Amino acid sequence: MFNSLALLLLFAAAQPIPYSHKTHLALGLQCKQCHTNPDPGEMMGFPVTKTCMGCHTTVKTDSPAIQKLAGFAKDQKPVPWVRVYQIPSYVFFSHRTHGETGAKCQTCHGPVAERDVITKEVDTSMGACMDCHRKNKASIDCTYCHEARQ
Repeated sequence: MFNSLALLLLFAAAQPIPYSHKTHLALGLQCKQCHTNPDPGEMMGFPVTKTCMGCHTTVKTDSPAIQKLAGFAKDQKPVPWVRVYQIPSYVFFSHRTHGETGAKCQTCHGPVAERDVITKEVDTSMGACMDCHRKNKASIDCTYCHEARQ
């Protein structure tokens, strides 16, 4: 019999380097310090290796995972993180717009601050998005999310 943590780990994407959001957020880091939102603001980016190495040139340098991270930095290559949440290409979604309206990261990504391993554990289906829009009095018109914006 699996407990809920075992099920989460079973469906976790294999990442190139183990990373604990729980550990890093407990240190006081905020999502936007590592995950940038470049223009036009639709996608949140993965942290650039240089950001990670800002601390890890001196923190846990004996760790095999940090040594692997340092190798990516030395080669000036991004860590090939595996995206856990994907937005379908036919859906217009702006992280920036949602953030500006007061939406919190954990609304769509779950209790990240409590997780050593990130898995897709929040329903991000159209129905869930529609329910959230209704709850927050945002448009539920089809073209609001399914038509390219200029």
